Amino acid sequence: MNVLIIEDEPLAARQLRSMVLQCDPAITIVAVLDSVETSVNWLSGHPHPDLLLADVELVDGQSFDIFNQVPVRCPVIFTTAYDEYALKAFQVHSVDYLLKPINEAALRRSLDKFQEMRRLFGTGIPALDVQQLMTMLRPAPAPQPTDYRERFLLRQGARLIPVEVADMAYFFTRDRLTFVQTWEGRTLMIDYHLDDLGQKLNPQHFFRANRQFILSARSISDVHLHFNGRLKLELTPPVEEEVFISRDRAADFRAWLGE
Repeated sequence: MNVLIIEDEPLAARQLRSMVLQCDPAITIVAVLDSVETSVNWLSGHPHPDLLLADVELVDGQSFDIFNQVPVRCPVIFTTAYDEYALKAFQVHSVDYLLKPINEAALRRSLDKFQEMRRLFGTGIPALDVQQLMTMLRPAPAPQPTDYRERFLLRQGARLIPVEVADMAYFFTRDRLTFVQTWEGRTLMIDYHLDDLGQKLNPQHFFRANRQFILSARSISDVHLHFNGRLKLELTPPVEEEVFISRDRAADFRAWLGE
């Protein structure tokens, strides 16, 4: 059996390759690829393997981007860090999934499942419906209020100050308190958690970058590609902490910025 591995983390790729061969030494690993681009090029110029082991999140996109660019004529086992709710989609639309970090027992069960499907269906294992899988994985949009806050009443010592949202650069948490940074350089405490603010701010103008920051588009002065698919941001006004967008959130963030 020929197996193609698509995994962008070198250590994870080596471990997965080793575990596959431990499960079945007769398997031939035809290639180990690390990106959407290299996978599309390889699949376009080589006979397709019997089975594909594909990480969902890759350094230059998602493995779904591969399937949208080149027909994949072999079954797929996904490796993924998606939560349990989203995993139901993988159960329906792929041979199986492996939840990271992968262990040998789980890999062996997936390979056994694939072999059983081959015995039952031969080469007629149902093809992967990528579009339907992506639709199922995409979270339903949260109900949005018909209007968003235009101002907040903020504390500064014993004073309460009305501040327009248009004057706010970003919101952040520090020492379990929530603050807003204004364009004028003032740092003021606000009596809301970031989760609450996310429902009160217009999502066209503000983005929840991570657990610590909600950013306005105007506050982002520069975006740097960082290790393992993350993005590192520079903000205006400057901030003490380093601000990162995770690999899982990077695509949404880039779309929000207008890519």
